Amino acid sequence: MLRRRILIAECKQEVSTFNPHLSGYDDFGIRRGQELIDYHRTVRNEVGGALSVFDAMPNVGLVPAYSAFFITSGGTLAKTAWERIANELLDAIRTAPPVDGVYFCMHGAMASESELDPEGWLLAETRKIVGDKVPIVVSLDLHGILTDRMIEQSDAVVAYHTYPHVDFFETGQRAAKLLLRIMRGEVKPVTAKVTVPALVRGDELITATGSIRHAVNAAKEIEQSSRGLSAAIMWGNPFTDVPELASWAFVVTDNDPELAKREALRIANLFWEHHEKMRVPLKSLDEMAAIVKTHTSGTLGLVDAADATSSGASGDSNAILRKLIETGCTVRTLMPIVDEPAVKRAFAAGIGATITTQIGGTLDPQRFTPIEITAQVRLLADGRFRSESFGEEWLAGPTAVLEAGNFTLVVSSRAVNLYDRSFFYAHGQNPARFDAVVIKSPHCQPHMYADWCTQMVHVDAPGSSSANLPYLGHTRCARPMFPLDADVPFQPQAKLFTRVVA
Repeated sequence: MLRRRILIAECKQEVSTFNPHLSGYDDFGIRRGQELIDYHRTVRNEVGGALSVFDAMPNVGLVPAYSAFFITSGGTLAKTAWERIANELLDAIRTAPPVDGVYFCMHGAMASESELDPEGWLLAETRKIVGDKVPIVVSLDLHGILTDRMIEQSDAVVAYHTYPHVDFFETGQRAAKLLLRIMRGEVKPVTAKVTVPALVRGDELITATGSIRHAVNAAKEIEQSSRGLSAAIMWGNPFTDVPELASWAFVVTDNDPELAKREALRIANLFWEHHEKMRVPLKSLDEMAAIVKTHTSGTLGLVDAADATSSGASGDSNAILRKLIETGCTVRTLMPIVDEPAVKRAFAAGIGATITTQIGGTLDPQRFTPIEITAQVRLLADGRFRSESFGEEWLAGPTAVLEAGNFTLVVSSRAVNLYDRSFFYAHGQNPARFDAVVIKSPHCQPHMYADWCTQMVHVDAPGSSSANLPYLGHTRCARPMFPLDADVPFQPQAKLFTRVVA
């Protein structure tokens, strides 16, 4: 039986270009060769899902090249860091043995100081190395920026269907199965893409219950049809302000361009039909403080999505803390914050010591002014743990738990994803035991908070991932764009992509 070799590569980061703190090389976990395989076999992410498919095929040989996986999202990737990652990744592909196919795991919302479409550039360079005849299938987050170049340089793209994201593993499986079909010559992909001039947020994007489900379900139906290979609605990352930022419907069919165009237009129209509702009803900081002041039982979820580290924000916002202190809040409140200098002071003092330190505003001082607090050091840790969601290894750096009166602050040296409770749990804190908890994520899986919190208060706080999108000040994306502009027209057009192999 002929053995087919498949190259595995990964380059994933989601940035907020409104975050003034640049991301660097150290913000990535770098894995090469067998280490890439060994790690991802322990994690239910996209690469893990793809491996589960490839491992079941006795005639498939794996060629693990390189993985650069963001430890957390962040600001624009520094030029030197981007060049180093790009060079290392492409060198790993150049030195790999000849392969019959490529699975490339990406997020899609990366941006560097010198390249605003890093994923498209990497795919173009990969295509130069492996040649036109080697199929490339890419998996993407539905918050990725789906550029024309990404589609042109790959044979097919596959994207998540769920938000909050629970189908990482399944997306990798779908991508792997499609790659194998292309390699066997069973299908000839053609892709249609429709660009929708909308940047959207809010509960209507929860795929289990929101109005976005109509477009998502249509995409799933296409994938399950005889001629459908891949389909999705992607609504980008509104905080990655790049020229091709928008929302998109795409459909990949087996050599049926008319079906691809027709269905991509249908999905796009299902999305546009409901886009006006796709906003977040926000409470001002004063309104939030009033809600907290009258709180009597259970746990309030104070959603600070403007400082969502998983969306590229800096994580050092102290806006909610400041407002609660100013208004005399007495409820026991748990909150995460990034402040390396405060952590260093805590480590120098030791567990049990009382320290006076400034907190917040170390990474985004234009938005946040440090607050001076006096707190007891309750816990010190190395900040290394696995997420409760999918088992990823997360590295928050040295971390301290500080107790300042009724406020318990879990303070990390670096930003870490906060779309579940593992950062709190890893540092001895159970959110359910507090009167209020600050949640720096726009949406978590319901059982994390929404199912048991007495109320979820979406706060209109400052931050580089604010759901109040006009506040951010986009300058690069196409205009007009909902909701940045009024009366945005939508005249849907399907753009067709067919890769010609010489």
